[in-house]
Amino acid sequence: MTLLDDLKFRGLVNQVTDEEGLQDLLDKESVKLYCGFDPTGDSLHIGHLLTILTLRRFQLEGHKPYPLVGGATGLIGDPSGKKAERTLNEQDVVEGFSVKIKDQLMRFLDFEGENGSTLVNNYDWIGSMTLIDFLRDVGKYFGLNYMLAKDSVESRISTGISFTEFTYQILQSYDFYRLNKEEGVKLQIGGSDQWGNITAGLELIRRMSGAEETDRPKAFGFTIPLVTKADGSKFGKTEGGAIWLDPEKTSPYEFYQFLLNTDDHDVIKFLKFFTFLSKEEIDQLEEELKERAHERKPHKKLAEELTRFVHDEQALVQAKRISAALFGGGDLKTLTGDEVLQGFKDVPSYQVAEGEKGLVDLLIESGISSSKRQAREDINNGAIYINGDRCQDVDKVMGEANKIDGQFTIIRRGKKKFFLIKY
Repeated sequence: MTLLDDLKFRGLVNQVTDEEGLQDLLDKESVKLYCGFDPTGDSLHIGHLLTILTLRRFQLEGHKPYPLVGGATGLIGDPSGKKAERTLNEQDVVEGFSVKIKDQLMRFLDFEGENGSTLVNNYDWIGSMTLIDFLRDVGKYFGLNYMLAKDSVESRISTGISFTEFTYQILQSYDFYRLNKEEGVKLQIGGSDQWGNITAGLELIRRMSGAEETDRPKAFGFTIPLVTKADGSKFGKTEGGAIWLDPEKTSPYEFYQFLLNTDDHDVIKFLKFFTFLSKEEIDQLEEELKERAHERKPHKKLAEELTRFVHDEQALVQAKRISAALFGGGDLKTLTGDEVLQGFKDVPSYQVAEGEKGLVDLLIESGISSSKRQAREDINNGAIYINGDRCQDVDKVMGEANKIDGQFTIIRRGKKKFFLIKY
């Protein structure tokens, strides 16, 4: 199976400018390809992962990725897929974001060896360009009608688009031209919303290199689908916000649980998109889903493979330990303080001073029970659990023995209401 055949099996081929020509090129040489990542925040999110993984798929087949951090384009804002103007960030903010995005990209791609990745930042060539240079040397190759016809612009005409965002496609096109000329990059990949920007780059390469209209293009464009769920909603969004690749913003446990809870209708598609499992392995998991859906083997495999890739084996083990303690009948008392913080990040919490305290008083002060009478009833009825163990002692005094890792006590009232006591 060729690389393009594998990408087709996985549903990762959306549009290709010249599929036959690209296949021929991939057969003949190690191709240099790039994809841009604008630093609009301090972390990439799971939606970016598909393009990163696609770069890696090319790299594993002997091709050379050029991940591009948009230090310059990040100051402008891409209108693609946006209904309104972006809020512009100051340069020092974008520079800080760029460093963090660079560090993340370096975790996911190989930078050693013959086809090791080369990280580039478009601020290196756009940042020093004067306005006159930009207008005379690049802008003159773009017709107004051509730019207006692009989806990213046309979709915003009725609601309004600034000249700043209007010129974004020129800057991205110049990136492709520059990398093609200086580094020999012949392929740009991106999400389907980048098709207009990518084809504009191909046109700029043709015009600035002086090629005739009938000449075979010197570069290629390739887009992958935007990831949506079976219900049509955008993948990677939750009530709490985006699923980030930074463990400080989305813990490995939260990341693991998000994937574990993938809908049955999506899980096989996401296994194809996001894992390096073979066709045979995925087909087997699809059969498991049909025959024993309740075992959720494809969901577990998806969560394991991606958590291991984005974080590491240790983080995966930790995420599974927390999940087992919370949902699989495991022992909460075996969790570390860090694991408690991950697993109980969003539950109500209450901070108390060191020292012993009666359980009834603690239930009232923390808001777990509304009154002494209610607290006693909850305890007598067996509704109160301390670190997973039922407690029916109304005279119980809470002390060191009830702390997890010397920092926390987890109290559960009823079946699902968790509370975190912090010391």
